[in-house]
Amino acid sequence: MAFFSKDIGIDLGTVNTLVYVKGKGIVIREPSVVAVDIRTDEVLAVGNLAREMIGRTPGSIVALRPLTDGVIADFSITAEMLKHFIRNAVQSNLFSRPRVIICIPSGVTEVERRAVENAARQAGGGVVDLIEEPMAAALGAGLPVAEATGSMVIDIGGGTTDIAVISLGDIVISRSLRKAGDAFDAAILSYVKRKYNLLIGARSAEDLKISAGSAFPFHGEKPVAIKGRNLVDGLPILDHGIMLTGGGALLRGLDKLISQETGMPVNVAEHPLDCVAEGTGRMLDISENSYWRVRS
Repeated sequence: MAFFSKDIGIDLGTVNTLVYVKGKGIVIREPSVVAVDIRTDEVLAVGNLAREMIGRTPGSIVALRPLTDGVIADFSITAEMLKHFIRNAVQSNLFSRPRVIICIPSGVTEVERRAVENAARQAGGGVVDLIEEPMAAALGAGLPVAEATGSMVIDIGGGTTDIAVISLGDIVISRSLRKAGDAFDAAILSYVKRKYNLLIGARSAEDLKISAGSAFPFHGEKPVAIKGRNLVDGLPILDHGIMLTGGGALLRGLDKLISQETGMPVNVAEHPLDCVAEGTGRMLDISENSYWRVRS
């Protein structure tokens, strides 16, 4: 019955959610945002439509990000969001529920793991497996995780940064920091407020980060107009240096800054935003092999 398989992999991120369908690739790439009418608790929109509502709706409608620092902050809203994405990716029903692999930060608790599993099942998933984000990111970036060599990956998402050294198909050591792309935005927002007495919103800070942000000096810097309201030792031995994945890896010069601070070669994945989702897809394809492990 493999022909009728509806296996999917989900990169459930604080800022964006990507869905990979086996045999099709990434089919959904939308913000992890849900618009809710607080008077009735009714979900009005999910993803792109919900993000577009921010600042353009009556006060009774709020746009929520149900994940905070990579973990579920609002279970029911997360389940509704997952249900929307899963239904849009595959047509599931009581007789055909997709197998789902969901990526989680490496430092989540057992309670947080169960919350993710339960949300996915409530959203229409059948068999639900969890995989640590750095392993998925390393697979998606093409690192030789099955070999007896050290591969290091830093996956910088919106809410968490996951760092891991991988060898022989398993994570040797890892750490998850609950500071990532959102912290970049917060730092920009704080700087603009302090330097220019200008209050800007989170979306403006993110746009500024994308258009002009840089973690390292570069040639061709230009002024940018913004609008707002006035007011190391102990390094592991590695064979491939450090691979940067996730949206935060797109910050200009971040690879140079990390290389300068660590003294190690740093590379940015070819498609850093897609690595985790692509990694779930590879896992769906190789799930019968034993060189990687789903930890559930």
